Amino acid sequence: MKEKNTAGILALFLGWAGIHRFYLGQVGWGIFYCILMMTGISFVLGLIDAVAFFLMDEAQFDRKYNRTQRWDQRRTDFDRDAYDKRRDHRDQRYKDWRERQDMRRRDWDNRPRSSGSRPAGKYNAHKQNGIQKYKEYDYKGAIEDFEKALQTDERDIALHFNLACAYSLEENTEKTLFHLDKAVVYGFKDFDKIRNHDAFAFLRVQEVYGQFEANQFRLPVNVPAKADAKGDVKTVKVEEADLLSTQPDLLDQIKKLGELREKGLLTEEEFSEQKRKLLG
Repeated sequence: MKEKNTAGILALFLGWAGIHRFYLGQVGWGIFYCILMMTGISFVLGLIDAVAFFLMDEAQFDRKYNRTQRWDQRRTDFDRDAYDKRRDHRDQRYKDWRERQDMRRRDWDNRPRSSGSRPAGKYNAHKQNGIQKYKEYDYKGAIEDFEKALQTDERDIALHFNLACAYSLEENTEKTLFHLDKAVVYGFKDFDKIRNHDAFAFLRVQEVYGQFEANQFRLPVNVPAKADAKGDVKTVKVEEADLLSTQPDLLDQIKKLGELREKGLLTEEEFSEQKRKLLG
């Protein structure tokens, strides 16, 4: 550590050679004084520096020339126990913060679904892919992904509703009714959305829609609505024929039964049975 009086004495007697500047670590200034030796200016500067050092306060000298040394001394005398305690406290706070973050993440993963009280499962990639394809008007691709997503959670209301939208846009009445029925069974209540949604424009112009709406958007309970291994809803054929029985004109009903038979929606046995019911 540099001493104020030592610097003053060096400046007084050897200031013309810049020795006091070298002592203070100011090498550049020391070389400058050496250059000025032949002019006599360095002698005058040395005297000025000597006077300044002798008159300078000790604290001021330390702040100017012993800053690094003082800091090193403070670091040397630093209470290591206090430092360790602060470090341990900081580490514990970080650990507590990480635990809170993990807890929030678990709570988010297990948050209740908006459509019911069942906890949400893991991220369903097929569902998200289906939504993206639906937005891109790839309805067939969306249907494929939504059907795969149902294998993970067959009670997902949004999946059934989205499938109904996609099937309606593909003009598949049977499967549209099937998945709307499933959505209602599992808790879907926004019936105005079915009445006004653009995706169901095709469904709403079908003859079966009136009875479907009148039945609170449910398929007839006396005919089980089940899909086969390929996902085709076979029982809707019978349901369409049953719905025709509500028409007032008997001849018109029989005619429509014949049209359903010609389209392959009714077998010969089903046609005969429905005709017998009408005439009986």
